[in-house]
Amino acid sequence: MIPESYFLFVSALLFGLGVAGIIINRKNLITVLMSIELILLSVNTNFITFSYFLHNTVGQVFVFFILTVAAAEAAIGLAILVILFRERGNIEVDQLNTLRG
Repeated sequence: MIPESYFLFVSALLFGLGVAGIIINRKNLITVLMSIELILLSVNTNFITFSYFLHNTVGQVFVFFILTVAAAEAAIGLAILVILFRERGNIEVDQLNTLRG
């Protein structure tokens, strides 16, 4: 059986990659959205790990809610991104400081 520490190490690695993606590359909006998805994936991995090793299904229920939020965030974020690209021709975060409604 695989020890719990291996799963937690993978989760910490995914979280670190997500935070590094946000900090290092703040210009590209797609990279920022993918980094947020990596952070949410690391949280899901933690929930599943503790749910399995503690023999409790509450963590697995939370994972379904987090997946729902992640799917909605991806769909809405990409829709906004497509609209911004059509309007302005680029998706750099530095040039999106003025949004008019």
